Amino acid sequence: MSSVAGGIFFFPERKRSKKKVAGCLPSRKPKPAGRPSLGAKGFGGSVFLGFEGSGANGLKRKLMLGLSVAIIFLIAIIGGSLYVMKHDGTAAQTACAKTSQPAAKQEQAQKSLTLDEQVEDIMSRMSQTEKIGQMVMVSLPGTEVDDEARYALHQFHYGGIVLFDRNFESKEQVKNFVLDVQSGAGEKVPLFVAIDEEGGLVSRGKEVIPAPPSEEMVGKEDKAFAMKLAAQVAGDLKDIGVNVNFAPVVDLGLGRERSYSTHPYEVLKFAEAAGAGYKEKGLMYTLKHFPGIGKGTVDSHVEFSSIEATEHELRKEDLVPFREIINGSDKGRNFDYLIMVGHFLYPAFDTENPASLSEKIITGLLRKDLGYEGLIITDDLGMGAIIKQYTFGEAAVKAVKAGSDLVLVCHDYGHAEEAYMGLLNAVKEGNISEKRLDESVRRILKAKLRHGMKPVQ
Repeated sequence: MSSVAGGIFFFPERKRSKKKVAGCLPSRKPKPAGRPSLGAKGFGGSVFLGFEGSGANGLKRKLMLGLSVAIIFLIAIIGGSLYVMKHDGTAAQTACAKTSQPAAKQEQAQKSLTLDEQVEDIMSRMSQTEKIGQMVMVSLPGTEVDDEARYALHQFHYGGIVLFDRNFESKEQVKNFVLDVQSGAGEKVPLFVAIDEEGGLVSRGKEVIPAPPSEEMVGKEDKAFAMKLAAQVAGDLKDIGVNVNFAPVVDLGLGRERSYSTHPYEVLKFAEAAGAGYKEKGLMYTLKHFPGIGKGTVDSHVEFSSIEATEHELRKEDLVPFREIINGSDKGRNFDYLIMVGHFLYPAFDTENPASLSEKIITGLLRKDLGYEGLIITDDLGMGAIIKQYTFGEAAVKAVKAGSDLVLVCHDYGHAEEAYMGLLNAVKEGNISEKRLDESVRRILKAKLRHGMKPVQ
């Protein structure tokens, strides 16, 4: 019989008689003609040992044996290949599973954390530059996110954008625009996407979003109408990717039909109703312009001016809508709304700084006196009331030191960069502490997470 060992076939030689001759090795008979011995000869990668054939039968046996070996060798190759393929496939699947495991584990871990724990987890993975970027909101030109916009978003980690008419062409286009901003920003949490959709003259993208009536017109209706209208506006805005509306205006008797009423409690009634409509649809809204600019006689978009009302008058009238909504909303802890601070000077509270840059008004009055714990944002720092007195960097630093969480810089990349670099330098020089920075970032992240802006895995 033949035996197989590692692909080598052994065939026993025929027994030969070996006669001893004194002093000599056993003699071998001469090989008969026509009976060549294979001895040890390679064939097909195998070795045949000790086979001798004769004539046609020998040749036939050799051919059959060679064919058998070739078939067995081919089977071995195929079997080995299948084994390798199977194990490589398993390894690939394992590697793929291992790759997806960290993201899945991170998502699962996030779900098991409380809101505060999620915020702290995200903050622990943020760089100083990322934190500063979260505190700056900007606007982008055009209807597409071009390379310059992508560079700005990546380089400065801006925490949000504001849409203007220049960003609107069609509903599908603006939706894609917002999606491109969110997907291309590369931040750890999505961006705020805000808009000024007050109604009336202050309405954006009228060709795309149905323009709501002015607040003055709404103020002639009832609370139910105001709430229904706000819910409708919120639905339209969310449909294109907006998550923050810079409305309603809660100033008393502001021009251009921008106020519900000149009476504080009428304004309060409609502002609360509008807030309920926004909240119903899960859209963040904004009370503006703290501490009330209805008594102003100059447009702060153009010039710096002061409101010469007494503290008693301001508390009895202009502050009423802000104070009552804060008191009725758990001091803003749920982050359903922001408060936007205006650029007027209020000598009754601060004789030197406009409200948006005043620590006495933002930290002293709004935070400590009224107890507000939600997000605070400045009006656009590019308005004449500010930019005619300060650089963008100076204004941003003063606003944050005063207590603002977000600084708004619209219309120009260079201005936004200047504000960002002003904040960065102030932090590096110790003019703004890390603790102060973290206070604002913590509120921003909490607001985003509460409103479904989930961490990017």
